[in-house]
Order: sequence, then structure tokens, then C-alpha cells
Amino acid sequence: MSHLILLFSLFLAPAFADGGSQKSTQNLCSNDVSHKRQKRDWIWNQMHIKEEIDTPLPHHVGKITSSVRNNNAKYIIEGEYANTIFKVEETSGDVYAFERLDREKKAEYELTALIIDRTNNRSLERPSKFIIKVYDINDNAPVFVQKVFNGSVPEMSPVGTSVTKVTAVDADDPTVSGHATVTYQVTRGGEYFTVDDSG
Repeated sequence: MSHLILLFSLFLAPAFADGGSQKSTQNLCSNDVSHKRQKRDWIWNQMHIKEEIDTPLPHHVGKITSSVRNNNAKYIIEGEYANTIFKVEETSGDVYAFERLDREKKAEYELTALIIDRTNNRSLERPSKFIIKVYDINDNAPVFVQKVFNGSVPEMSPVGTSVTKVTAVDADDPTVSGHATVTYQVTRGGEYFTVDDSG
């Protein structure tokens, strides 16, 4: 029995959707660090920033705040890309990004917040770690996992006979609705063949 060898073109149409971002608030690290056993707290909202922001740098990320009251207090940050990509304004605690971020390269950064006395560099509060999360935008087109998919089907096969399976992937965040959704479409040969959303 002869076989008809098929080669057909597919068009990928990613489903674009704006994923809502949710802000969560958390108090981090309550510590007893004074001889008077006075409770002090680091207080801030969870840090986050959208990737690929198309506005002039730097971009405001968030604010670290301590309940310490000291006229000589100075905020500093340490850790991953501190004082390179991320910098803190030493008196206000405002944190800024000095580069456009790409979630597909790195989705979050871990840093440490410190508050010190600028006159003697002594710590006024125990250091506290925090995370800066990079939120996804739908900025990646899906791509096929291989350049050519070959399919074959016996002649006179009934309608609905499987010919081949194609696969494409999207690098965007699959947890954000629609950002990594891939759909398929036959752009040539559609009078003979169809493709469903599973490929």
C-alpha cells in the first residue's frame, strides 16, 4: 500500500494576555538587638519589578524601612548584584534597579538589608534578607522544538487519522495566565489537514 508523505507549514499564534500581579505585604525579621531589649523591626512590602520596563533608568523597586530612630542611620544592601544592578538610597531606603531585567534570564534576586551608624559603621539592626521578584511580561514568541516535522498517512485513511505531532515551547512564565499558551494553525494544506491545540 502506498503512503502519501506530508510536509506542511504551521503558524504559531501565542495567546497573549496580561497577567495580573498581586502584591503581598509581609513583616520580616523581628529582632531583639539592644541592651534595653527594645523590639525593632524591618518593615517593607515584598519587592517586585516588571521585566523589560521601557522607561528611563533607574527603576524604583521598593523601599526598605527599619523602625530604628537614629540621625546617623544609613541603609546599605549586600548580596546578589547589590551596588551594581541594585542600589539603595542610604537615607530613605528606596531601592532602585539600574538595568532592565529579563525574567527569562533570572526570575528573582536575594539581597540583605542593613542599617548602620555612618559615624562608626556599627550595625543598628540585625541584617535581614529579602527577595526582589521579576514579574513576567508576554514578550517571547513560541518556537518549534525542531525545524521540520515529517508525517505520513496511508492513502484512503478515514477522516481524523493522526499524521504527526508537532511541538512548540514558549519561554514566558507558565504560571501567568496566557503567557506561555501555544496554539497551532495550518497555514497551507488546510483543505486536507487540521491541527489541534495539542499539536
